Amino acid sequence: MTILVSLSGLPGVGKTTLAKALAAKVKAVHLRVDSVEAALKNSVLKINRAEDAGYLAIASVARDNLLLGFDVIADTVNPIEITRNLWAETAASGNARILNVEVVCSDRALHRSRVKARASDIPGFVVPDWQTVSDRTFEPWREDRLIVDTSISEIEECVSQVAREMDSFESTDR
Repeated sequence: MTILVSLSGLPGVGKTTLAKALAAKVKAVHLRVDSVEAALKNSVLKINRAEDAGYLAIASVARDNLLLGFDVIADTVNPIEITRNLWAETAASGNARILNVEVVCSDRALHRSRVKARASDIPGFVVPDWQTVSDRTFEPWREDRLIVDTSISEIEECVSQVAREMDSFESTDR
């Protein structure tokens, strides 16, 4: 059975770095909401605030890939119950298991310095500043999830943690 890894966490905690390294390690599809939202902004539609459009677009692409037999890594902030439910529904409709991963940077000073040092790697995408990140709504999780802390562990260890959890999912499917 395929796995949808749903990453969540505030901007600057290391989600995309983790997602890229994990996708390479486990040979999964990496879907990044920032890329889709920037494309929507740069399109002829000029959608500047994507609202739910980016999430719905990558959820649809995720489902397509899950049904083709690929594991998928959804790289989003995933800050509220509605978005978390979207990923659970996407996994179910894609005949996949969901692995929720909350990526945190528990060292606030380190998180702030990461946010301040970030530069966009996507044309048309503006990275949020520290005030925007600090003010962002991020509801506490109610569901089970794996928590990885990028201020305590190097990215390689965080990748290994998630990959081990994916392996444990696969071993229970046999």
